[in-house]
Amino acid sequence: MKTFLLWCILLILCWPLALLALIAYPFVWLLLLPFRLVGITVNGVLHLLKALFLLPAKALGA
Repeated sequence: MKTFLLWCILLILCWPLALLALIAYPFVWLLLLPFRLVGITVNGVLHLLKALFLLPAKALGA
């Protein structure tokens, strides 16, 4: 919602820049998609390693 309101303000102040942002947004999203996928993968691997390291402690504590 905040992003939409900021875009509306930009549309009022400088409509060519707002239209350029509207057109460029999907391309920027596609460009950043591989970085998001890498981030999700790294996060999953780190959670897996954390679970593996904490497994003996959880097994002894239970």
